[in-house]
Amino acid sequence: MLIKKRKKVSIQEGPIRGTMMGKKRKFLGKFFSNLSLTLTLTLTLVLSSSAYGADRKPLKPSPKDKCPVCGMFVAKYPDWICQIRFKDGTTVFFDGAKDMFKYYFHLKKYNPLKKPSDIEAIFVTEYYSLNPIDGHRAYYVIGSDVYGPMGRELIPLESEKDAREFMKDHKGKTILKFGEITPTLLKEMDR
Repeated sequence: MLIKKRKKVSIQEGPIRGTMMGKKRKFLGKFFSNLSLTLTLTLTLVLSSSAYGADRKPLKPSPKDKCPVCGMFVAKYPDWICQIRFKDGTTVFFDGAKDMFKYYFHLKKYNPLKKPSDIEAIFVTEYYSLNPIDGHRAYYVIGSDVYGPMGRELIPLESEKDAREFMKDHKGKTILKFGEITPTLLKEMDR
């Protein structure tokens, strides 16, 4: 009886090779196709979302909009209008940055259904241009001789240079950025 020795065959050389590699290619093809589609859809959603899109613009208050902190009609004071826009599309208007910050720091008191993470954008009216600017990027001067509708006010300015000029012209005491403003500071301003 003759025994033939079998030649060792690797998967790459044997009859299974075509089947295994074909399945692998098919799987990888589907995987990368799905990954590409997922990335495309995600990028489209991100670029078209209101947080990044063109509709992230400030709104104008109606004559009926009231400041939730002091109750004053906001439209009567266009030079001082501030607003907080929420991700659900609702917007709250204020008659000055001071009341806006009070609302921001005490959101549960004024709007128990909202959380800080629900905020999409904050806009303040810049003192010199009277245009709305991003409240997070603004420079705020306190202690000046300029008063808003509610008395002593945080004066929003677009650049540090403008803030320094305003301080010089209007006897301002301090320049602060958004994150430096505290509830304690607001209480001191109301004394």
